[in-house]
Parts: sequence; structure tokens; C-alpha cells
Amino acid sequence: MKKIKLLGAMIIATLMFTAVSCSKDDDPADNDFFVGTYTGDISFNDGSETIIDEDGRVTVVKVGDSYSFDFGSGIPNITGVKFQEKGDNSYISIGDGVAGITVDANSLTMLVTNNEGTWTANCTR
Repeated sequence: MKKIKLLGAMIIATLMFTAVSCSKDDDPADNDFFVGTYTGDISFNDGSETIIDEDGRVTVVKVGDSYSFDFGSGIPNITGVKFQEKGDNSYISIGDGVAGITVDANSLTMLVTNNEGTWTANCTR
């Protein structure tokens, strides 16, 4: 009976180790390495009002297979953004109305212009 319990414990330990280990083929985007909060200069202009915050924040959130950029300082959020890999762990936004976002694990830069306005960000974390 002790041998069966020991064997069962070893199998469970092996399965747990396998489940939490990463392979070298993991795509960093699958691991959401750039999800989180970035701080720095942010701004928004809708043609009639300009909001500037030199100590602003942008929180990147993954929703399904796209990303949202949640701003502080009364700046509208940008949602539904998709990315393609630009280089080593750096991604650029793709799609109409959201082009102009570059993000990696350490920095976020943005110049997005669409019919709602213009967003800028130069942030780090």
C-alpha cells in the first residue's frame, strides 16, 4: 500500500512539474509579458479638448485575443487592439484606427489617431 501511495505521489509531482515548466518555444505574447501598468507622459486631444498628464498611467489588459489600454486622467480608453511581433519581444498594433502602438515588457509608446481623437504615450515600467 505504501508503494502505491509513493508511486501516486511521484506521478502527481511529475505532472505538476510538467504543467508549470515552460518550453523554449513559448511565444512571449502568449504569456502576456506586456500586460500591466506603465507610467509616464500621456495625452489625448479630441479636437476641442486636450488632456495632458506628465505623470500618467496606462494599464494594458488582455481581453480574449485583443488588448485594451486603460488610461487615467480622464483620457478615453482604447479597446480591441491586436498585435504582431516586431522583433525580440516587441509588438506593434495592427488594424484600422489603432495603428501606432509599440509595446514590450519595459516600455509603451503610442501615437494613435482616429475619428475619436489622438492619443500619445511615452511610458515605462
